[in-house]
Amino acid sequence: MAKELLTDVSVRNAKPTDKDLRLNDSSSLYLLLKPNGAKWWRFDYTINGKRKTLSLGTYPSTTLKDVRNKADEARNLVANGIDPSDTRKTIKAQQQIITENTKRLDAGLPLIDSFQALALEWFDKKMLDKSDSHQKRTKGLLERDIFAWLGNRPIAEIKAPELLEVLRRIESRNAIETAHRALQTCGQIFRYAEATGRVERDITQALKGALTSVNGGNFSSMTDPQQVSILLKAIDIYSGSFVVKSALQLAPLVFVRPSELRQAEWQHIDLETKKWRYLVTKTQTQHIVQLSKQAVEILTNLYPLTGNGLFVFPSARTPDGSRAMSDVALLAALRRMGFDKSEMSVHGFRAMARTILDEVLGFRPDFIEHQLAHVVRDPNGRAYNRTAHLSERHKMMQSWADYLDTLKNS
Repeated sequence: MAKELLTDVSVRNAKPTDKDLRLNDSSSLYLLLKPNGAKWWRFDYTINGKRKTLSLGTYPSTTLKDVRNKADEARNLVANGIDPSDTRKTIKAQQQIITENTKRLDAGLPLIDSFQALALEWFDKKMLDKSDSHQKRTKGLLERDIFAWLGNRPIAEIKAPELLEVLRRIESRNAIETAHRALQTCGQIFRYAEATGRVERDITQALKGALTSVNGGNFSSMTDPQQVSILLKAIDIYSGSFVVKSALQLAPLVFVRPSELRQAEWQHIDLETKKWRYLVTKTQTQHIVQLSKQAVEILTNLYPLTGNGLFVFPSARTPDGSRAMSDVALLAALRRMGFDKSEMSVHGFRAMARTILDEVLGFRPDFIEHQLAHVVRDPNGRAYNRTAHLSERHKMMQSWADYLDTLKNS
């Protein structure tokens, strides 16, 4: 190391002149004494063939000992081919981001370069020319299923396994199609982030094949509102049995399992309180279906025809109503209307409701799962009582029925 020429005393006693005065210390480190008495520490260096100067503070706030340590750090960076000026700019930018993010957290805004910030930026640039329903469904999906876990994570730090964990959380509530749609949306966001230099690559490419196949044993269903509109209109003009038509009209309003719909008994239905209570065939537990005014109207119109028998939807071959409708009656009606097995199944009314209630109408997933008669557990792992959220579920069922009416009338 070159000899250090300055001392604390010489720096403290240095007097200004009518022009800049340079007082050299060790190699390339010096004190620049200004005519107004200001004392600036400077360090000269050469990198990539260019001569540069780095400011290291002022005296006395930066002591001689401190500035020599800073100069040593700068020399080490230069020796490794790193520009100290660039490093300082990077640190300053990071500090500015930290300060800004603190303000954003207090204001409830997404953090800079977080997944949520990039997602909203992508949405504003790529989604505003899409239909209102598509925009609402996409934003709702992000807000309900992605932002809570990844929203404030720096997008460049998110790894494929972390995103997969979030997607499998969606899968766990049997929303297979929603999980695939979430992966597709996240892929568009990551590709936008890659194009704008915020990430190095689209991590969703590594997740191809990681989710459960949409067609892997699932019942066919219509989840696109336009398709649902066509289906509902076809049911309303169905020219077959009135009992079968009534069952098909009721199926999307209650979205119970096909066997539970066919074997519904009048004794379990209370049209005054708008409730249908029955035993779930799969879990052998009591379940309550909140009936919308549309569902009550269908049952009221059917009662004069089948109300004297046991079953709401009796078999056409049993005049006294002692046997329930066969398991092929509803399916055959769908086929007669022109919907093949790859388009719609009777069980598909459940997937229809689950998907659209979640993605389009934005109801809480646990409300939907309760109404599907799935086991829903509290934070302690205990199964919720069958009466959980009854008032909220009634509002949901009525909103669902009203939404289906808008589709039929569109």
